[in-house]
Amino acid sequence: MNDTLDAIDRKILEALVINARISIAELSKKVGLSKTPVSLRIKRMEDIGLITGYRAILSPLKLGLQHVTYVEVRVSDTRQKALEAFNAAVRLIPEVEECYMIAGGFDYQIKLRSRDMAHYRQVMAEKISALPYLSSTASYVAMEAVVEDSPGSF
Repeated sequence: MNDTLDAIDRKILEALVINARISIAELSKKVGLSKTPVSLRIKRMEDIGLITGYRAILSPLKLGLQHVTYVEVRVSDTRQKALEAFNAAVRLIPEVEECYMIAGGFDYQIKLRSRDMAHYRQVMAEKISALPYLSSTASYVAMEAVVEDSPGSF
């Protein structure tokens, strides 16, 4: 995939990550091309699945979700059907911001956002604990966000 991206594509991506609402005219000025080639490049990157969509990014803090907890999860069954059931169930929990299957000492890592410790305890007791094939959990409360929502490099 990286072989198909040139320096201009990377500049376009960088600008879109920073501001997906940038106009084609403004983006064209930033990358030094006219509007048509910039539009065609964006369309190509969408068509090949590099750009998968555009969305509003909400502030969890402004929504009152300032409590972040990372939860290590161990499951009792790692056969495909069990993993699919776990994956489907965890996707239905709105407080789960991220969930990754992990190769290591546990099976999943969940990033959970809640209003406060009481809300976190409620989510753990009523939602996380009810996940299928859950064997055990270990929780780690974040004290401060040092890097968050970094767009990466292109």
